[in-house]
Amino acid sequence: MRLLVHVEGETEETFVNKRLAPHLRYAGYSSVAARKIGSARPRKKRGGARPWPSVREGILRHLRSDRESVSTTMVDYYALPTGKSTQWPGRVEANSKPFSVRANTVQQAIAQDVRDQMGDAFNPSRFIAYVSMHEFEALLFSDCDAFAQSIGLPAVASELQRVRDSFGDPEQIDDSPEKAPSKRILRLVPNYHKVAMGSAAIKEIGLDNIRSQCPNFRQWLTRLEEAVRP
Repeated sequence: MRLLVHVEGETEETFVNKRLAPHLRYAGYSSVAARKIGSARPRKKRGGARPWPSVREGILRHLRSDRESVSTTMVDYYALPTGKSTQWPGRVEANSKPFSVRANTVQQAIAQDVRDQMGDAFNPSRFIAYVSMHEFEALLFSDCDAFAQSIGLPAVASELQRVRDSFGDPEQIDDSPEKAPSKRILRLVPNYHKVAMGSAAIKEIGLDNIRSQCPNFRQWLTRLEEAVRP
């Protein structure tokens, strides 16, 4: 069985290909690959993911052309378009719900839309929607000591931990032009580079730490593992 991850940008693409793929190949997938669904958006311009109808078409095309595959998404909740002709399923409705259920609201709506399009014969376990509430950097707060060590700045670990301790889990670290996880990191590490340093940090932190600290990520990874089991 093959897995294709539809990702938002280069950082997520690197994460999938270098960190997630080896783990999931060991779990049983014959191949794991990432495919960008749109350019990573400039953070000063809120919203930048492609319209859902366009993204959905790519997902459906893949599921129909490779019937021995599983497809999933890795996108940022706050990047998802909300316009009438561009909005992602569940995104507008999720805004009025408690924070703890927003990501799952969108995930369920996306999955239902894909199932509706694929028809009754479709095996729903072949599509697993995943939406992270905030940007990729939130995952790096799963182990602040390991993160600081990976970028050669152990002295910033305590400041990173102070941010982490202000929230229930790393996935809750708030996202705004001033307080996004990457902005918090840049204030402490001015030369932070998302792709190179983020990938090195994830390697040092390890998927087990991320899994233990990030509930929505844990659920996603578990579902991907279960989808490949007989």
